[in-house]
Amino acid sequence: MALALLVSALVVALVVIGLFVFGLRRRLIQRSGGTFDCSLRWHVPEPAELPPGTAPSGKGWVYGVARYGGDRVAWFRVFSYAPRPRRVLERSGIEVLARRMPEGEEELALLSDSVVLGCLHHGHRVELAMSEDALTGFLAWLEAAPPGQRVNVA
Repeated sequence: MALALLVSALVVALVVIGLFVFGLRRRLIQRSGGTFDCSLRWHVPEPAELPPGTAPSGKGWVYGVARYGGDRVAWFRVFSYAPRPRRVLERSGIEVLARRMPEGEEELALLSDSVVLGCLHHGHRVELAMSEDALTGFLAWLEAAPPGQRVNVA
């Protein structure tokens, strides 16, 4: 009986410590400011690859937090213990292709007020989903590139 109680207490303590570390990590990411909630889908199929009349699937979306840092946006997965960003998007390598509202299964996979921004990042198709306010800030950041840098915003 005492062993079962000890094991239960240990499991509860590990869960509490794990949740505390998640919260601490997010606080450390956000402490320097310039962060926003941003879901990301890295491997996006070309529109020609989808059957006609098919809505995009909700697969591949990962919830995260993005942080501005000079000419880069660092993207961190929310459900991770990694201290480093999972992806880094460079301002000079981003080309905005389209903006749209979530469709079909995406409405369930993304936050309720999200707008999907289709982009090319160094030749890779990427989709970012963020709120309207975050999108306005992101597009302003893209257009505020230093003189001489080429930025394509559709």
